[in-house]
Amino acid sequence: MDRLSEQIGYSPGRLYSAAEPYERRIVDTGDGHRLYVEECGKPDGQPVIVLHGGPGGGCSPYMRRFFDPDHYRVILFDQRGCGRSRPAASVQNNTTAHLIGDIEQIRRLLGIDSTLLFGGSWGATLALAYAQAHPKRVSGLILRGVFLGRQTELDWFYGGGAGRFFPDLWARFCDPIPETERNDMIAAYHRRLFSDDLGQQSRYALPWLMWENALAGLQNQSGGHAPTEYARAFARLENHYFANGCFLDEGQLLRDRNLIAHLPAVIVQGRYDMVCPPLSAWELAQGWGRCELRLIPASGHALSEPRITQELIRVMDAIREGLFANSH
Repeated sequence: MDRLSEQIGYSPGRLYSAAEPYERRIVDTGDGHRLYVEECGKPDGQPVIVLHGGPGGGCSPYMRRFFDPDHYRVILFDQRGCGRSRPAASVQNNTTAHLIGDIEQIRRLLGIDSTLLFGGSWGATLALAYAQAHPKRVSGLILRGVFLGRQTELDWFYGGGAGRFFPDLWARFCDPIPETERNDMIAAYHRRLFSDDLGQQSRYALPWLMWENALAGLQNQSGGHAPTEYARAFARLENHYFANGCFLDEGQLLRDRNLIAHLPAVIVQGRYDMVCPPLSAWELAQGWGRCELRLIPASGHALSEPRITQELIRVMDAIREGLFANSH
């Protein structure tokens, strides 16, 4: 979940300037993918790996702006099949396990012992999955708009739950699908996004993306538009993951939370997040002694929601001042 959020209610103010990367590289995964990776900020600073949403959302310069460039070494990369990574829209060798491996390959390549993970929506899912797989390589987690990859969460968003609040937008999402197939919208879209007809893939990509985009911002319910190739990559990758249960065991991220119980975490969660409702963030935080849940009033899902933006910057500035000291 989560597309390029800076297009939803951009909020100026406390954001840092978008520092230009001091290093850009293409990382060959060895199994058919080439990942775009960039570093900005302070080369010997406190490392933080930024995990974008989707799957399929890609990184943007906006995501660099939450971190003091005089303190943080900020690493951003486009996950398999999206953004500037290639091949575009490919789902071959593209699972959660592959993405966890990619983060580990990047960490080793850059010579980082342990790192902060900063991720929202699907990025929060991936941060949790990586941390549980490699807990010794993580110094703390900053999560936003928590999505745990469970069937109940997918049912909420693609099974009509959110549609009860936005019946007009839900109808627009359902309209391209015959009524006989609407009992499983993920499967119905999957058949079209993965047809052999490239034109059909593109036609169905935009309504898939627009449904999520329309609900991401609390004050903005226009569906927005996106370049065809971006929409196609986003829709195919997201649908691929959701059709496969995010390649996680049901409830896995809650089941294995004990593996990261020693790590500090802050969750910044919009109180009125319609894409990833606050229940998942609440359940994740319960019993996690080192996790602080911050429910943000009058806010939805998007990274660029004004109060979400301000809170995330406050968190990162506090970590700079020692909030996560002695995390191990």
